[in-house]
Amino acid sequence: MTANPPRKKTVLSVFGTRPEAIKMAPVLRRLRTETGLRSLVCVTAQHREMLDQVLSWFEIRPDHDLDLMRDGQTLTEITTRALGALTPYFERERPDLLLVQGDTTTTMAASLAAFYARVPVAHVEAGLRTGDNAYPYPEEVNRRITTVIASRHFAPTEGARANLLREGVDPGTITVTGNTVIDALLEVVKLEPKRAPRLPLRGKRLILVTAHRRENFGAPLLEIAGALRDLAERYPDVDLVYPVHRNPNVDVPVRKALTGVAGVHLIDPLEYKPFADLMAISTLILTDSGGIQEEAPSLGKPVLVLRDETERPEAVEAGVVKLVGPHREAIVREASTLLNDPARYRAMAAAVNPYGDGHAAERIVGVIREMLGAG
Repeated sequence: MTANPPRKKTVLSVFGTRPEAIKMAPVLRRLRTETGLRSLVCVTAQHREMLDQVLSWFEIRPDHDLDLMRDGQTLTEITTRALGALTPYFERERPDLLLVQGDTTTTMAASLAAFYARVPVAHVEAGLRTGDNAYPYPEEVNRRITTVIASRHFAPTEGARANLLREGVDPGTITVTGNTVIDALLEVVKLEPKRAPRLPLRGKRLILVTAHRRENFGAPLLEIAGALRDLAERYPDVDLVYPVHRNPNVDVPVRKALTGVAGVHLIDPLEYKPFADLMAISTLILTDSGGIQEEAPSLGKPVLVLRDETERPEAVEAGVVKLVGPHREAIVREASTLLNDPARYRAMAAAVNPYGDGHAAERIVGVIREMLGAG
């Protein structure tokens, strides 16, 4: 009589935004090759269109799509809809482990739903902190809540591990893995370039800009726009390319302030591959994004961060990133220094990226395999 094969352990990955999907893609690819594991993917679609672009590029086919996004949605609405939709899904699938990434509202809500369903949680990119619950908002609180719930923590750096230890997390539950975004980026930039839409560039140097975080809505975003105008006027050999987030709190004021300014190119959000290629050909990057602070140094691109604080201090300490905040004068001053001083530019461009070697997903899946006894 032939014994039945052991039941595969189910790992459920839940995410809802473009950055989460990019950072989870290398992990999901690894999970698919594990014979002792069953990998399920559930998306909340917290950001519908931008998420779908990444799912298509990385050939991620969700097993379940909650399709939660609504125009003008609030954080409370996202949270309550996610909890309401995930609860019956957990009850039906009974996963052995929930895998979440980062610090989005989806991450926090999925972790809470798993806690209520008594499903263990593993957290990718655990331990990032600014120490200020209001900055970034709501991400700092989202990741703190996730840490309290999670039973396994995949910290991207030793600094993130130290943050977790200070909060009393069991050191035996923490693994330093590097950041999965480096895995994804290094894979994507090897492929044949897929450039952004052809632009009427006027010069030979390009500044890539992204600014969309909630804490920069309003006056800070206008300060950033003013700085871009100043740089465009000061440097006629430089083009500033700004893929503008579709959120009306970003799109409306940015287009009002910068449409028609010579040398400033306001374009629609890009798919991941052409955006990575645009990073690769840029001279300098201005951003309030967290992920770009990790990605750009791997491409040798200096980054000026349009925030006053960062949960990624390793990049600042390594010299690949500098905080300038959403302050017009500081942005113009520091960008001008890098554009005018080749030695200062080379010092930032040549610094070592502290966020990993492209093998983070391999380490994460290895730990999951061990903790679930999947061979």
